[in-house]
Amino acid sequence: MKKKQFRLFMLLSAIALLILAACGSDSSTGSDKENGNGDAASTEKPKFLSLLTGGTQGTYYALGGTFADLITTETGIKTTAEVSQASAANMTALQEGKGEIAFVQTDIAYYATEGKFMFEGKKIDTIAALGALYPETVQLVTTEASGIKTYADLKGKKVSVGAPGSGTYANAEQLLEIHGLTMNDIKAQNLDFGESTDGLKSGQIDAAFITAGTPTAAVEALNATTKVNIIGVDAGKADELIAKYPYYAKDTVKAGTYGIASDTETVSVLAMLAVNKNLSDDVVYNMTKAIYSNTGKISHAKGAFIKAETALDGISIDIHPGAQKYFDENK
Repeated sequence: MKKKQFRLFMLLSAIALLILAACGSDSSTGSDKENGNGDAASTEKPKFLSLLTGGTQGTYYALGGTFADLITTETGIKTTAEVSQASAANMTALQEGKGEIAFVQTDIAYYATEGKFMFEGKKIDTIAALGALYPETVQLVTTEASGIKTYADLKGKKVSVGAPGSGTYANAEQLLEIHGLTMNDIKAQNLDFGESTDGLKSGQIDAAFITAGTPTAAVEALNATTKVNIIGVDAGKADELIAKYPYYAKDTVKAGTYGIASDTETVSVLAMLAVNKNLSDDVVYNMTKAIYSNTGKISHAKGAFIKAETALDGISIDIHPGAQKYFDENK
């Protein structure tokens, strides 16, 4: 009789343990769901971060090394600046989980999230903005010998507009549109920056769209042998452009740049940082703070443009909540 009672006691104990284990499992699952995406790991602090930049000779890579050091020091998360093919490639890499932070132009980020231009049919919905950095000026470069003074003068002329599907091509198309022109009104040439300035120097083309931080090395090299002019965008046209394409911002090519005699008003897209949406608010908040609270430690010349008060300018994709919290606290 006692043996039967003991066996019954053991059986009931085993059943009770199974029930407790099942409850514990349900509780854990419920906790995961409370994180919003069923991924408990998304709220954890990562041990490593990859910051996607550009080529080793470019501004993205140089700044990226400084940012990686700041994030590592201020957050304790080991961050490495990675060489990449820059803006468009960086958006695809973030989508594929090959990095957590990336440099990109504001317009390219917009195209990625909207599935336009080079992202046609390949919409990316896993990225958010951390903040804007510095202007990449849309420069319509001509020579004094070309006789071009305004956008209207481009009609019928040979104009370099960058490769089809590139950011520069989109900039050229949109600026022509605002000035009542299309690609059919010019003799469009698909040249890179070096080819463009060589073409201007030899007279094979009449003008070139170049989107880059100023001063741009290729244009400086042209100015060493040829008188350079930059065609401006007046305030009204700039406002019209920004109203239709909100990733643009007003900009100025300062007098003395390329030897020009006076300030020339134009527009720019901005270099910015994008992050994977799955990074936690706390992690992105601390990354944002690490960069924008330590701009005095950025030795690169572009560091002078990096400010919390302008960090949301020209951005037309969602801001990560962690970054938004930092900027709200530092208005």
